[in-house]
Amino acid sequence: MEKLDRTSWIGILVCILGLVGWQWYMNKYHPPRPVTPPALTADASPTPPPAPAASTPAPTASPAYIPPQLSARTETVGTPSAEYVFSNDSGGIGEVVLVTHFGEQKEGIRLNADAKFPIGAIGFVEGELLGGFEMSVSATKGETLFHQTLPDGMDVTKRFVLPSGGVSPADYTVGLEVTLRNTGDAPISRPSLFVSTGSAAPVHSTDMPMYTRFDWFHGGKMEMIDVNWFSAGTIPLTGIQISAAKPLYSKTAEKVGWAGVSSQYFCILLNDPSLAASGAWARRFDITRRDGKHVFGIEGALAFPGFTLAPGESKTLKLSIFAGPKQYSILKDLGGGQQEAMNFGLFTPVSVALLWAMNTLHGYLGNYAWAIIVLTLIIKSALWPLQNAATQSMKKMSVLSPKMTELREKYKDDPQKMNEELMKLYKEYGVNPFGGCLPMLVQIPIFFGFYSMLGTSIELRNSSFLWVQDLSQPDTVFHLLGFPVNILPLVMAGTMVWQMAISPKTGDAMQQRIMMFMPVIFIAFAYNFASALSLYWTTQNLFSIVQLYLTRDKVVPALEKKSDVARREAVATKKKKKGRRPA
Repeated sequence: MEKLDRTSWIGILVCILGLVGWQWYMNKYHPPRPVTPPALTADASPTPPPAPAASTPAPTASPAYIPPQLSARTETVGTPSAEYVFSNDSGGIGEVVLVTHFGEQKEGIRLNADAKFPIGAIGFVEGELLGGFEMSVSATKGETLFHQTLPDGMDVTKRFVLPSGGVSPADYTVGLEVTLRNTGDAPISRPSLFVSTGSAAPVHSTDMPMYTRFDWFHGGKMEMIDVNWFSAGTIPLTGIQISAAKPLYSKTAEKVGWAGVSSQYFCILLNDPSLAASGAWARRFDITRRDGKHVFGIEGALAFPGFTLAPGESKTLKLSIFAGPKQYSILKDLGGGQQEAMNFGLFTPVSVALLWAMNTLHGYLGNYAWAIIVLTLIIKSALWPLQNAATQSMKKMSVLSPKMTELREKYKDDPQKMNEELMKLYKEYGVNPFGGCLPMLVQIPIFFGFYSMLGTSIELRNSSFLWVQDLSQPDTVFHLLGFPVNILPLVMAGTMVWQMAISPKTGDAMQQRIMMFMPVIFIAFAYNFASALSLYWTTQNLFSIVQLYLTRDKVVPALEKKSDVARREAVATKKKKKGRRPA
């Protein structure tokens, strides 16, 4: 049955390599373009409502409406943290420039720069943009007003209130009031109302597609999609299509608190404290960067249920817009669960604890790289006893290895019997076969907690260390034949090989060969990721290597059967009792 076991391990290896290859494929090639959705209309023609019951006054039908042709005009209003570019016709924030954060070109980060929909634009149908607004700006009050009256008598007013500045998170929060009033003599109905979140796109050339996302929060939980959600389903590495592309994401729910778009380190969140929203929609669009590279952006909207306004009746939505960095403390202070936009995932408690610890150490050390190194040393020191116990267990397993090999050879045609005899052997000699794996199991949530936290923490942006210019980006030092050469992931893999070379050998030869692929798997995870992750894992590897050298010469207790140990202890106890008898 040896061949069957080997085949099983080969199958596992193929699965692992397939996963690595899939990640490489997704990062290298852009997903297929989605089916082009119906062209957007810039008019305000709402879908006619269903016929009302006889007892209900019939709402006026909305005639086809062509918005007034206004000359294109923008107004820029600034605060110490950001500049807001308002566009007159669409009635929203066309662009937000974060003046205290800088991109690859050493200029302010521009949010919503590639969108068709300004932040705060409205429509009555998915994908519709209501235009034709008149704009007035009061820089002294920090207010921008938009107004228009539709042919059916609906008066639409939008009021944006800029942050006063000085206290976070108010630095990046804009208030928005949308008031709809019926100035006519008959009821006015609309099937729905949508308020745009604006759009997000990769800020840095190395940003991964999975970070360009649309998030929305309802019923105390967050749902999210990234730009890959819209792609046609294909078989990995082959490109064979198995499902069609999806042009639009649209869902309904109760108690929707907020919706937003985000890139790796920045986000735009549209919050409704009243929880009156009833859903969200999003779609993907193409962008051509300055370097000619094609990437995807994502835009969306917060949906509100349909309504009917009686003559003289009005309806007001009071919302807030956050457009700024994805900083956990700021988003948490916003309330309403907006810190979930960090998307730490399954290991959120671990990521939050590590983020707090890293920021605390940074307060003392003044450098995030040293904060990560010291935090890693603290964690590894706390796990020192566990690692020592695991090393001893691995040494015992190494001594027991010849007996295990004999059993595998003896029962190679009966795997069930072989496993039973192996379990008896472990029990007979008091050896835990999983003892050496325990430290790794403990470190898995820590690793993925770091992975999630370091991938989205704004604190790391533009933080340097030695040759690393930015801990939030790969530490590329040069390109070889167009391929980026990143030093830290290679050093990380080297330390993993070193650590495995000096660790006690357990398991059969096939298992040991499979373990040699672990550095390859970790490189796949970390090569194009934030260099801070490679720094963490390299530090913990070096600490483990030092620990192994310090404990490698420690004498391993002689491997004895538990029955022999019990018999010897019983004899020793009996002699001790005889020695205590009175003469």
